[in-house]
Amino acid sequence: MSTAAKRRAAPSSPGRPGTAPQSAAMRGPRAARVRKQEQILREAERQFARFGFEGVSLDSIAAELGISRQNMLYYFASKDDLYRAVLDGVLASWLQGMEALAKGDDPRAAISGYIRAKLRFSRERPSGSAVFTREVMAGAPRYAERLAHSVIPRLRADIRTFEKWARQGLIERVDFTHLMFVIWSATQAYADLAPQFALFIGKPQLDDADFDAAHALLTEIVTRTLSRASS
Repeated sequence: MSTAAKRRAAPSSPGRPGTAPQSAAMRGPRAARVRKQEQILREAERQFARFGFEGVSLDSIAAELGISRQNMLYYFASKDDLYRAVLDGVLASWLQGMEALAKGDDPRAAISGYIRAKLRFSRERPSGSAVFTREVMAGAPRYAERLAHSVIPRLRADIRTFEKWARQGLIERVDFTHLMFVIWSATQAYADLAPQFALFIGKPQLDDADFDAAHALLTEIVTRTLSRASS
């Protein structure tokens, strides 16, 4: 066999970076680590929502997951790190919905999309919403810097969008900062108070029709406020 043929026939080294066997071997542990982190974050979010930061320990989360505290520390160095990771995930989901306004040219469509996104977040992440609310209501002692860095610039961008629409004559001018606060509080209520709302209307929980009705009403209230003729 020629030298070139021998080279073609020789198996690739299993330790060589970038080979298929090594890539496959690395993907397994990586995926398993991500899955475990997600499990820890979900349980931590649930417990922080129910008991607050002070009422939760790494031991209580580990016990619920059936793992050791030492194993928890492999993924998160401390309870503070885990708590901030939970809030980071909640904030990322919350901020996604805020992009609808800044990118919108049609006020009604943008406002409708924004409100729908906020209601979806309230429905899908009630525990995350509760953790976020607890932190903010306490004065954000562990998360103020992150909020200032992420939320305030996005809020200002949305207010500039409202200001642009007002200059274009598409909407009436109101206090757009407080309008945003009203939208936030109204949509947040469908996370924090959803069990009460369901109880009051005789349901085990709010369903699609309830969230659709809330979306339609809130969109109508906001757009009518902005389209009201000046007196």
